[in-house]
Amino acid sequence: MLYSDTELKKRIKAGCPVYYFYASDEALVRSAAAKVEKAFAEQAPDTTVLDGPNPRVEDVVLAAGTISFFGGRRLVMLPLIRPSQYSDKDLEELCGTLADTENAIFILTSVFEEKYGNIRPGKREQKLISACEKLGYSVQMARPGRSELQKMIRECAAQNGTSFAPGAETALLDRCGEDQFLLQNEVAKLSALSGYTTITVDMIEMLGTVTLEADTFEMVRMVCAGNTRQAMAKLRTLLELQNEPIMITGALIGNYLDIYRMFLALKSRRKADDVAKDFRYTGKWNTRLRNAAQTASRMKRTQIEQSLHILQKLDSDLKGSRLDAEILMQKALCELALARRTQ
Repeated sequence: MLYSDTELKKRIKAGCPVYYFYASDEALVRSAAAKVEKAFAEQAPDTTVLDGPNPRVEDVVLAAGTISFFGGRRLVMLPLIRPSQYSDKDLEELCGTLADTENAIFILTSVFEEKYGNIRPGKREQKLISACEKLGYSVQMARPGRSELQKMIRECAAQNGTSFAPGAETALLDRCGEDQFLLQNEVAKLSALSGYTTITVDMIEMLGTVTLEADTFEMVRMVCAGNTRQAMAKLRTLLELQNEPIMITGALIGNYLDIYRMFLALKSRRKADDVAKDFRYTGKWNTRLRNAAQTASRMKRTQIEQSLHILQKLDSDLKGSRLDAEILMQKALCELALARRTQ
């Protein structure tokens, strides 16, 4: 079952005793759990939090059986629980405890690995999910789409008395990806930088946090747009930030491989999720392959293949040449720019 805000409110109003939220993104389950905790704050003011991937069943039983000081039901929270780390016997006892306790409200959360855009709970995970479905509200939190993320960061900015200039929301998502914790932290940082007025694209480019993968893809886009000098400046910045030349080169190769794969996919009318499945992409691959597809649509196969040969030679040179690494990398960037101009 997928999460529904309306359904959650109905379950809370009905006094549902068990809530289990699971997703591939920690921010999603934390947000849902916080809504339940806030809703029950008045009638269940006593809260016990049992941290750890597999709290002892004895501790869960003790927490659930403890009478609230205020006379209501006790709130028992099991954040980021991992059913796979329980034995079959202990998991059975945990499910039994959830079913038999009358004086507690349980809130459980789990984060499962995502593959090809989907999460696949294992046998023990499915057992806990099924048990919680029978007892209360057990749901998967779907990853928000790009429009939902834009709405989220707008709301975060508004809470700080800040707004986004045209194009700034898109720039922030392109730069930081889809990690909600990172996006919320970036909005807070950029709001302060703007003096709590308006966040601009220039501010995001100046201060926004990015991954090495995102930074190197920005270099690729600069090269493909003919902005070799800007790509050189980006390379110098990455080296000054103590990024290893071989790691930068590896990220560049990965970016060009993404472009090559999406180029072939576009030619055969296949989609990004097909590429993700064929090449076993994990994690947040949506933005990565979408950006690769945009660049691939403006390139020819011979240009991409030549670029990969250039980077392969750079990787070999960095591992075996005595020449300065920055000089070798600058030379490779110039060669990539020339390859982009070939017919």
